Parts: sequence; C-alpha cells; structure tokens
Amino acid sequence: MRVYYSSAALIIAWLAVLGCIQAVTLEVKEGNSTCIKAELSASFSVTYNTSSSTRTVQFPLPNSTTVDTASSSCGTEESSPWLVAVFGPGHALRLSFSTNGSLYSVANLTLQYNLSDTSTFPDANSSGVITVVSASVGISATLNTTYHCVSPSTFAIGGATVTFSDMRLEAYMPGNELSPTESICMADPTSSTAPPTTPGTTTTAAPAPTPPGTPERGTYFVNKGNGTQCLLAQMGLQLNFTYFSRSQNKTVQELLNLTPNLTTSSGSCEASSASLVLTQGQITTLNFTFTLNSTSKKYHLSGITLLADRADATAPISASNSSLDYLRSTLGRSYMCNAEQTLAVVPSFSLNTFRLQVQPFQVTTDQFDTAEECQMDQDLMLIPIIVGAALAGLVLIVLIAYLIGRKRSHAGYQTI
Repeated sequence: MRVYYSSAALIIAWLAVLGCIQAVTLEVKEGNSTCIKAELSASFSVTYNTSSSTRTVQFPLPNSTTVDTASSSCGTEESSPWLVAVFGPGHALRLSFSTNGSLYSVANLTLQYNLSDTSTFPDANSSGVITVVSASVGISATLNTTYHCVSPSTFAIGGATVTFSDMRLEAYMPGNELSPTESICMADPTSSTAPPTTPGTTTTAAPAPTPPGTPERGTYFVNKGNGTQCLLAQMGLQLNFTYFSRSQNKTVQELLNLTPNLTTSSGSCEASSASLVLTQGQITTLNFTFTLNSTSKKYHLSGITLLADRADATAPISASNSSLDYLRSTLGRSYMCNAEQTLAVVPSFSLNTFRLQVQPFQVTTDQFDTAEECQMDQDLMLIPIIVGAALAGLVLIVLIAYLIGRKRSHAGYQTI
C-alpha cells in the first residue's frame, strides 16, 4: 500500500488534532467481550467522473459512524476478524486482521463509497456503490498491545485515499479495554529517536552490521485452487533494516538472511496482480506484489511489505511501499538477475536479492519460461567481450606495426 502525505491529508489531520474532526470509537463485540477496538480520526479523498471532467472530494469519517454488527466479526479458526464501520448513505470502511502468533496486523483495508450520494459527490456521471480494496497496509503491533500512531498516514487504494491520524487500535483483545502497553508506529518520533540522555553522557552512531554472508537460494511457489502452480520464484533474500534498540538505547542496523528451509510461501494469483507471501517462523513476513499492464503486456514488482518482530526492538518493525517499479519483464517470460540487487523500499528498509528468477504470470508448467535478464547481468556479460575485443585490437596493432617495420627494414637492403 502506498503511504504518502498530501497537503489535503495533512490539513484534515491537523483539523483532527485541533478538535475540528473528532475521533470515533468503534468496538466489535462477541457477547459481552470486546475483540476489536479502535479510536481514530479518518478522512477520505475520492476522485470521480463528472459529465465534463474529473473531480476530487475530501470528507471525514463522521461522528455518527457506527459498527455494522451483521458484517463485523471476532473471527473463527476459518475466518478473519472484521471491523466494519458504516456512515452516510451507503458508505463503509472495513478492516480485516490477521496474526502470526506474535504480531497482529491489518490484512485488508476496504473503502466503500456511494456515488448516488449527491451531497458528497455532486454531478457524478454514474451512480451506485464503488468498492476498492487493498492488502497489507503496514499497520501491525505485538499481540496484547495497542497500536498507536499520532502521525497522519495516508493509504492509496484505487482512485481513493484513506488517511488515519491519532489512531489507537487493538485486535485479538484479551480484555474489554485497550492495552496500556503500546506499539508506537515508525512515523512517530518516539519510535525513531532515542530518549534524552543524562548530562555527561554521549550517544554514538549505530555501527555498520556484520554481514551474515550470501543468503541461501530458496525455491518458492504459489498454487491455484486446483493445485497447479501460478507463480514461481527462486532467490536468495537478505533483509536490511533499522530499528530502535531497547538495550542499546539507540538506532541499530541489522542484516538478516531469509532461511529457505524455515520459510513457508503462500499468496494469490489474479488476472492483473499476483502476490507472494514468505513467512519465516512467527517473526518475519515478507509480502511481494506484482502488477501486470494488460495493454503493454509488461509486469513488474509494484509492492513490498515487511512485518518483523525483534526481541530488542521497542515496537514491531513495519515497512511498506506499493509504488515500486522493480523486476520488469514481459508477459510469458521470467525475470532473471544473478547479480546482487538492492531494492530500496523505505528509508529504514531495503531488500538485497541474489541469483533471482521469478515468473508471476502465465506459468504453464513447473519450469520457468525464457528469461529476460537484468541490465547488470547483461553488463557483466559485456565485460569479457569488451576486454577480449580490446586485447584482439592491441594484438592487431602490434602485428601491423611489426609488418610495417619489417617492410621498411627490407627496403633498406634493396640492390642498386
């Protein structure tokens, strides 16, 4: 999910801070027990078509918002928990949750808006309800703690954006009240800066991490419902992230290799999008999203999301970017890059790949189709060719010089 800050979103967020937009409290209950509780301010920006042009409107989550008890759920072993908030004539905000046993996260964010609401969407050239969905928005926290994020965070989904601010949220709650222990989001200053030091003490920059070596190459795949493979990937992966260390009282950098035999793969395959989710134990989840342009027949890696839990971190590590443009290739072919690549995701997280080959669309067998190689591999192939050509040219020059010199020396001994 693309996270960014627009001027309109920041204005609405500051209005929320000043009290012009009040926070809404939402609870999902099962009997007398609360399983999901949220206290938040939210605003929306939607672009829609009129008869002559396009128009963008911004509107807040109103105080009259209620929980749809028929659609909301605490979840079961087979289904995820859902918080469904409804407001106005046919508008709704939905959040689904998932857990890996140590962290919980917002697995899906859905916005439903009704273009028939002429007070919100004047002059719309169509009517009816529009639903836009996005997966893995990067909101996560340790179980039995409250996710807290004062900073405005904006998520783009379809032609709309959702901005949360001053958000306090907990799912899989053991009690009826939000936990006093909080997981602070990375956007808030307390999650990225060290506490004040006492007079006479000094702080030092985080040392560079000790390289863990080249990661082992793993084979990962995603199956369709009928059991056939629809996405293939082989690669070595190395995570490079920073977080605030509780024991060292400073920001540290860590390199972590993904271990294939400890990692499981899952995901989904759609006509124009595919996802690969890699989970190592219960502490690290890495989500890749691939997007296909049906017009150009080109696909690329458009999104990466990381959720990780480090015992020494003050909060779960969460990073997400859905506006990436990596691993570009043609439909019906695989993408291959044997050289080491660094995929920058956000300032605090990048991903190093080794001996990578991936095909997220049109997989017909359990083998990769013809590969399109990355520019780095092509450059590496050109180096020996260039060197060989240069040596051949040098030999030719020496040979020509020798022949010219020999011809001149023979000319000096001609009979008069």
